[in-house]
Amino acid sequence: MLNRRHWLLSATASLAAAGPLPALAQGFPSKPLTLVVPFAPGGPTDAMARILANAIKPQLGQPMLVDNKAGAGGNIGAEAVARAEADGHTLLFGTSGPLAINVSLFGKIGYDPVKSFAPVIQVGHLPNVLVVHPSMPAKNVQELIAYAKKNPGKLSFASSGNGASSHLAGVLFNMRTGTDIQHIPYKGTGPALNDLLGGQVAMSFTDVLTALPHIKAGKLHVLGVTAGTRSQALPEVPTLMEQGVADFDVSVFFGIVAPAGTPQAVVTQLNNAFVAVLQQPEVKEGLAKQGLEPPPATTPAQLAVFMRKETAKWREVIKASGARAD
Repeated sequence: MLNRRHWLLSATASLAAAGPLPALAQGFPSKPLTLVVPFAPGGPTDAMARILANAIKPQLGQPMLVDNKAGAGGNIGAEAVARAEADGHTLLFGTSGPLAINVSLFGKIGYDPVKSFAPVIQVGHLPNVLVVHPSMPAKNVQELIAYAKKNPGKLSFASSGNGASSHLAGVLFNMRTGTDIQHIPYKGTGPALNDLLGGQVAMSFTDVLTALPHIKAGKLHVLGVTAGTRSQALPEVPTLMEQGVADFDVSVFFGIVAPAGTPQAVVTQLNNAFVAVLQQPEVKEGLAKQGLEPPPATTPAQLAVFMRKETAKWREVIKASGARAD
């Protein structure tokens, strides 16, 4: 009895020293989960969501169904999740638009990205790159800045539309460098890229996945990566911040959130499940094929801080640009 009591006391002391165990939600999940994608089927966001949804069942014991609710730049799907029951069974696979940008870009939306959601995990980010037509004399970012200042208002950058990441990156570039490069909005990435390849516009801030084939073919020159770290797809290309553009971190981030009020134990259980899935080689490979790069951190608290910072940053940029989406 004494030996048994001693063992129990020792075990209890060891558990206490190790800290609190991860919280498990009793009875969760009790039914299949829904992962809302606020964009149409077939795009990269949809593909990423399906990779995660297909891999999560062994972790949670229930299937996860993907539900595409497209429209209004992601706002329709985001609002549906914000109004869903806060039990963890309905989640949003959101991007920078609905989770940070749209609240300032649209006149009115039916949710608040900070107040309406319980962050679960940041899945990763898709960096943009600054690419120029080969006829441009600038070979790096500082040469581009110098050229733009010598020729104010003469250079133009193409975007996939007002309020898109490719537009706001250009606005932020002008703000951070004191340049006056004109914005030319297009109806989508394809038309913008076609005119850039044809030399009708000088430059663009487009995602690395779209630009990479043209960079490798020599049809576009890449001057820098817009994210805070170098791209895994172009490790030899420095970031804009490395080249002297202060406080310039632009990429499309992807995160999973639940409705506000979801129990913390449920959020923790979901976070643990997605962390485990993101470590699987086949999941990593599938996401990388879509251009996704790993996030710097994956806790709910870190995503909450990141979303607040992104929302504030883009509010400033959108105000300066005067961009509106409605």
